[in-house]
Amino acid sequence: MTTGTGGQRLSVERLTVLYDAQCSLCVHLRQWLLKQRQLVPLDLVPAASEEARRRFPGLDHAGTLEEITVIGDGGQIYLGTDAWIVCLWALAEHRPRSHWLTTPAGRPFARATVLAAAKYRSLTAAPCGDGDGACTVPGAGD
Repeated sequence: MTTGTGGQRLSVERLTVLYDAQCSLCVHLRQWLLKQRQLVPLDLVPAASEEARRRFPGLDHAGTLEEITVIGDGGQIYLGTDAWIVCLWALAEHRPRSHWLTTPAGRPFARATVLAAAKYRSLTAAPCGDGDGACTVPGAGD
């Protein structure tokens, strides 16, 4: 559950996780998420793909390749640490841990985990572009 505008509570019935399909760590985590018992169904969609663009036309799709993004069925958008925590919240075995990760004691651990994953990803990702540092967004311009 999350709070919407005006303070009303919005029920989260389904989450869409946008992941980088070119990142081996992201693909591994996608597979791990799919094997878990889900209390809230997770749709795993490649970030910046045609499917992601169709579902979320107003989203910054280039940004979703830089930072894990999760979208709730009520339009909630979770980024980075919050996105990872909400993924864990959706899983039966990990929901109690997700609650702890939102506390003052757990939040730094969650943030450090996300930063470590980002560092690993930066060290293992294939270089983009033709040496100019520009990455191609999957499905862009097709």
